[in-house]
Amino acid sequence: MNQDFPIRYVNPVYRPPSESESLILPVTDGCSWNKCTYCEMYTAPQKKFRVRDERETLDAIRRCGEQFAGEVQRVFLGDGDAMVLSTRRLMTLLAAIKDHLPRVRRISSYCLPRNLRLKSAQELLALRAAGLSLVYVGAESGDDEVLQKVSKGESFDTTRDALDKLGAAGITRSVMLLNGLGGRLLSRQHAENSARLVNLTQPEFLATLVVSFPQGEDRFRRGYPEWQPLNQQELFQEMEQFLSALELKRTVFRSDHASNWLVLKGVLGAEKERLLLEVRNAIGHPESSRLRPKWARGL
Repeated sequence: MNQDFPIRYVNPVYRPPSESESLILPVTDGCSWNKCTYCEMYTAPQKKFRVRDERETLDAIRRCGEQFAGEVQRVFLGDGDAMVLSTRRLMTLLAAIKDHLPRVRRISSYCLPRNLRLKSAQELLALRAAGLSLVYVGAESGDDEVLQKVSKGESFDTTRDALDKLGAAGITRSVMLLNGLGGRLLSRQHAENSARLVNLTQPEFLATLVVSFPQGEDRFRRGYPEWQPLNQQELFQEMEQFLSALELKRTVFRSDHASNWLVLKGVLGAEKERLLLEVRNAIGHPESSRLRPKWARGL
């Protein structure tokens, strides 16, 4: 990396697809939980969790302002766990972004539900007023049995509470779910309870990815040895069950990550029937559906 670049990155660096044009500003390295057996993002030795020194981060913001003040309009607070920081520290960083990067219109981060348990409603309102406008919540499933088997460290209730607190504070929520996470054994309850979670919280954005294990399944199977992966047809059937159970007023839905066989985009509930038609066509007539080729799928 260019030694003159103002930010020190620890590879690999991850961010949501919609943050492709954002300045990635690490405020932590790795993830403070990092026990989810389906996740390979922060398992590298160099990604051991730590909170970055506040002075380093403030200096990086200042230097970014000197070099890019006229260019940066979005900032994503990395790595996987920015909301683990105290409200005081987050407020300090948000103020620095406002001072040194005045063109920024959106600040976002990943958010573990567990990290909101110690943040009051008033603190979240203050963070929203200071510029934190969007968070990505990896709910993965709304089913407690699935969550327990994959060591998520959360439950239906803790995830719902976090999403409700964020919504009440006016912070936009982008919820991510994993198609196929429950395997064949728990597929139906995974789909139904995930839909129930989303129906009760009405997030502004919703995305689904297909669970996959580029580094192998051993770690995952230690907690869920009876797991059987869904084949392509079964993934579509689970998606059909999930979409059928949704009762959303206005949620932007995306199932277009590279892990998905079938790309789905729409607004729920206005376009629910169209999306269901596309899924049902993929179930009944996969040869006539525009499926992503196997070679193009991945993380």
